[in-house]
Amino acid sequence: MPITSYFDRHSDLLDGAVGAIRNRTFWSPFSESPSKKIYGEKAPSDGENAFKAYLNGEFELHGHPGQDDSRSGGERSPYGFDLNISYPSATPADLIRAGQAALPQWRDAGVQIRTGLCLEMLVRLNRLSFLMAHAVMHTTGQSFVMAFQAGGPHAQDRGLEAVAYAYDAMQVIPERVRWEKPQGRNDPLVIDKFFRIVPRGIAAVIGVSTFPTWNGYPGLFASLVTGNPVIVKPHPAAILPLALTVRVARETLEEAGYDPNLLTLLLDDPDHPAAKELCTDPSVRVVDYTGGSAFGLWLEENCRQAQVYTEKSGINAIVIDDFSDIRGMARNLSYALSLYTGQMCTTPQNIYIPKDGIKTEEGHLSFDEVGQVLSNALGEFLSDPARALAVLGAVQSGETLSRIDKASASVKAILKTRFLDHPDYPDATIRTPVLLSVKAGEDKEHEGEIFGAVSCLIATESTADSLALLRKNVSEHGAITAALYTDSTEVIEATQDVCAETGVALSINLTGGLFVNQSAAFSDYHGTGANPAANAALCDAAFVANRFKVVETRIPVENPTR
Repeated sequence: MPITSYFDRHSDLLDGAVGAIRNRTFWSPFSESPSKKIYGEKAPSDGENAFKAYLNGEFELHGHPGQDDSRSGGERSPYGFDLNISYPSATPADLIRAGQAALPQWRDAGVQIRTGLCLEMLVRLNRLSFLMAHAVMHTTGQSFVMAFQAGGPHAQDRGLEAVAYAYDAMQVIPERVRWEKPQGRNDPLVIDKFFRIVPRGIAAVIGVSTFPTWNGYPGLFASLVTGNPVIVKPHPAAILPLALTVRVARETLEEAGYDPNLLTLLLDDPDHPAAKELCTDPSVRVVDYTGGSAFGLWLEENCRQAQVYTEKSGINAIVIDDFSDIRGMARNLSYALSLYTGQMCTTPQNIYIPKDGIKTEEGHLSFDEVGQVLSNALGEFLSDPARALAVLGAVQSGETLSRIDKASASVKAILKTRFLDHPDYPDATIRTPVLLSVKAGEDKEHEGEIFGAVSCLIATESTADSLALLRKNVSEHGAITAALYTDSTEVIEATQDVCAETGVALSINLTGGLFVNQSAAFSDYHGTGANPAANAALCDAAFVANRFKVVETRIPVENPTR
């Protein structure tokens, strides 16, 4: 297909995405259902077979810079086996030089060609959603269905959302205008003005181990579509999903006549990290990072030459006030606390409850009784092994497992973790959530992030005290999500004010099929950039606008009427 036709071919897709970011209603072009009717009768088996073919082998990237006899890799599935995939090695300097060489052609391609090719990449990635599901499942520990959705269509939605925002920001800039200023009795001043969109330069995407594509695609596609070559550095534990993405994008670029080194892969390992060297290079002008706060803060403080976008760790919170549907709340929270064993940046950790209890449809419940309702609901929800495995997935890292086991051994644990067996993966690491009962002002467990399925029920003086602690928590540590359960209009208004002032998304009285830790592309803003958990939102106009600059040329027009 001629490269100019990709934009036309995918115009409906782009129009739908641009419309969706403006009206924020439900829209998704990529089906989240792993259905043969949608993806094809052979898609599930083809995806699984393709994944298995990568195991115990060499992952090749044709023409990738810096390739020699050295290889990198070392991923292990949380379901209990080594992937044994080796990847081509390169240095940051290799990839930066290659990206710089590729930049001029990509910059001069223009907005429509870059947009069309990025859309084509996303469509091709969607066709590989079953392969990506296995790659995500066996690097992150997500269950298959969650890996299919979050690693495939939902990630593709987020990438498309970034492309739509970037296209919307660039297409309003005219390439050329004739500017005329009246000069009274004299001839008007006539100037031809030319406006050129110029990328910032090399962009780096630093991948996370838990959601490599969902968190990686927004920055990757926002930088690429605005003209910046992208170097992708996956987390050492989750290389394959982003390596597959790089391969698809490189093949699309090469077929269209563009240098595939616009997108390259940088590998490292915990003993020899490469992110600092890459991100502090003067030629790297954009950095996207998802992960722990310590390194995120380091990037913000040390990469002065670059525009740095970070999503860091935070402490998400729930405030429970007098609430009539306590059983509905408990059912909803059982799913929210269990999903992916709490290994999400949106999972609730601190649950504030007045020490004297709350009013419910069942009468007054003490603090301990509210904790028991939540514990019982979690136990019931996870009593069905098939449902439990589908929701929990597996524990991704040894550090997370240690935190869960340590919390479970505490005397403050009112619900301890349980070991679950997986019928297909006997060596899988699977745990159920832990609930701790602590007192505000006395116990310290809740004052830092506990990544993984550990939540703290915190006894406060009152709901007003809970809101004060919520404000302090978000201001000091940051949060991506907050939730409230109350029958009081006054408490709702007060909580909305606290969350608006501290910059955290709020969900109120969720008892049905929507959960606080879910975020929908084209509608929900993931993060706000207004508290320490993240300095940017996925996605908004600010996320894309500073990835390019507009450079102007002015030329006076002599004798404009001739």
